[in-house]
Amino acid sequence: LLGSDFFRRHFDAPVSPVLWLPDTFGYPWSLPQLLREAGLEYFYTTKLGWNQYNRLPYDSFWWQGLDGTRVLTHFSATPYGGAYSGTYNSDGSPAQVLGTWREFQPKDAGTPGSPPPLLLVYGYGDGGGGPTRAMVENLREMEAFPALPRVRLGRVDDFFRRLEETAGDRLPTWNGELYLENHRGTYTTQARVKRANRRSEFLLHDAEFLAALAWSLTGADVGRDDLRHAWELLCLNQFHDILPGSSIGPVYADALRRYGALRDRAARVRDAALAAIAGPSERPDDSPSVLLVNPPSFPRRDPAFWPGGACLPGRLCQRVAGGILLDVGELPPYSVTPLTAATASAGATEPSLCVARREPFPSLENDFLRVELNAAGDITRLYDKRAGREVLPADGVANQFQAFEDRPLNPDAWDVDIFFEDKMWLADPAGAVRVVENGPLRATLEVTRRILHSDYTQRISLTRHSPRLDFETVIQWRERHVLLKVAFPVDVLAPTATYEIQWGNVERPTHRNTAWDWARFEVPAQKWVDLSEGGYGVSLLNDGRYGHDIHGNVIRLSLLRSPTNPDPQADLGEHRFTYSLLPHTGRWDERTIAAAYALNDPLIVWPGRGVVRGMVSLVAVDRPHVVIETVKRAEDGRGLILRLYESQRRRGPVTITAGFPLAAAWRCDLLERDREPLPCEDHRVTLFINPYQILTLRLTPL
Repeated sequence: LLGSDFFRRHFDAPVSPVLWLPDTFGYPWSLPQLLREAGLEYFYTTKLGWNQYNRLPYDSFWWQGLDGTRVLTHFSATPYGGAYSGTYNSDGSPAQVLGTWREFQPKDAGTPGSPPPLLLVYGYGDGGGGPTRAMVENLREMEAFPALPRVRLGRVDDFFRRLEETAGDRLPTWNGELYLENHRGTYTTQARVKRANRRSEFLLHDAEFLAALAWSLTGADVGRDDLRHAWELLCLNQFHDILPGSSIGPVYADALRRYGALRDRAARVRDAALAAIAGPSERPDDSPSVLLVNPPSFPRRDPAFWPGGACLPGRLCQRVAGGILLDVGELPPYSVTPLTAATASAGATEPSLCVARREPFPSLENDFLRVELNAAGDITRLYDKRAGREVLPADGVANQFQAFEDRPLNPDAWDVDIFFEDKMWLADPAGAVRVVENGPLRATLEVTRRILHSDYTQRISLTRHSPRLDFETVIQWRERHVLLKVAFPVDVLAPTATYEIQWGNVERPTHRNTAWDWARFEVPAQKWVDLSEGGYGVSLLNDGRYGHDIHGNVIRLSLLRSPTNPDPQADLGEHRFTYSLLPHTGRWDERTIAAAYALNDPLIVWPGRGVVRGMVSLVAVDRPHVVIETVKRAEDGRGLILRLYESQRRRGPVTITAGFPLAAAWRCDLLERDREPLPCEDHRVTLFINPYQILTLRLTPL
């Protein structure tokens, strides 16, 4: 959206139909659909040629996405020195022209006697400079040069159209993600920036939702310029070598300052929107009006943390460090609810267990789980009370910190190599285990330990009404060339595990039968991963960690690395992060997705003054497998934009209910261009959704 607008404003030119990502480190299975929804037709990259072990069998092919969408894709075949690697920095020499033809695989995909066209990208691209005169002259000389392929200078969009016309119906299809067997360290390196990215994404998500709600209730135009600038800062920090962690140290000092500026702008929008929602104060002595905000797409009933707050009469609460926890009952999705002293605490009288014990051994327990630790601070038993089964295998130790020697063959900010497991160290026994919270809303054990030279403290917590086991961690990281993982062996047998990706999820093998399997010894995921068998499973959630591996029955999350090139000080110092374990009956479903959103986007408690309206839910969906990911003001000011996706490979009718009567509803593309009108009635619009389909809707209030 920002990029296409930039092209229109600065170049007065239409956006290219080609997604040009030559040097990105792998591509999620959802990308073909996102391309098509943005009006793009073709995809070009070179990076998959850098695979360590397996060459993708095609260079020109149709890439089929998670939902079935196909886009015509081309990889550069220009040799770059590695076994399979291609380059977008050709020098235009005869050797590289001939090498491009020799390396190109689908030579027989064209018409008889006429091979398909292929692309040679030339110039000094990585670092700038562009083509030189010598390159251009060389390529012109090779338009009809003996013993070489015929070369013609042209445009990339013309190349793709010719490829589609001459060979499109004979090209093969690749159905799956484009995983890069390389640069696996970039899922973890520079962890502060990765967590700041995650937190910024959710802060902007919340600010956009609240600005949209304020507009729908009051007509207030809150923070449009601030939001746009904040998104520009976030996208800048997602540049190729910033977010992956492969830049020099000063880049990260700048990036963290930009995240700070982003947080200030987004918080300003959030607070201004909530003030507009609360309305003006009628009297100077009006008591504070406390608003509860549930920003994601799911109803929830987890306790709300009120920083610096006070317990209210008639409401179940618990004093904790920095404020209080409140039992606020169940809150609807995308809602703002006033909290008053006169409102009875929903469920406050229900019998519920939430305790921590130190003797005879450290343990936590609520109505869902019983967790037992040994004297060393390891979890040795995790019992699911509702399912009546052990979660861990016999003699299993969960939440085990594992440190590995991490010395890859290539520059170490980028890579983790398959032999990293050759040398491993475990944490020392706990220096202290103590009860720091003991209900009624949350029970917490604090464990202090050391691994190698790094001290860490974990607060392991269970909350009322939840089977989610949280691990809030603070670590003083002092290692060099060490990879830190946390491991959870579980009593689950499955040949595949599920990993969340952007706008969907993907299954990957838990075995290493083939070279394609064991090349995935470290893989990326977004907010959650899951290992499930037919009747039971376990999800592992995170608040800003991306590297994972699930081998056999062991789920592991990569927490920290400590490379020295190109930043000698990478990741040294204090880190804070939280991950959570979620045992569940059946296979994973919306419970896992909702818990991951709840971990990353906690309830907001906002004290202000004014005449607070009743509970308002801006939008909701009637199918739990459909996630409303985004609610925002339309860029052109015409109504609200909703972006939603199907998450569990199901299809069928879906009804969206808005918190206001509808004048019109449209299906749009990702750039918010209207495609087709949708029938709407009163507050509702009903449409059909396909497996893993991403939909963008425009809702116009009456």
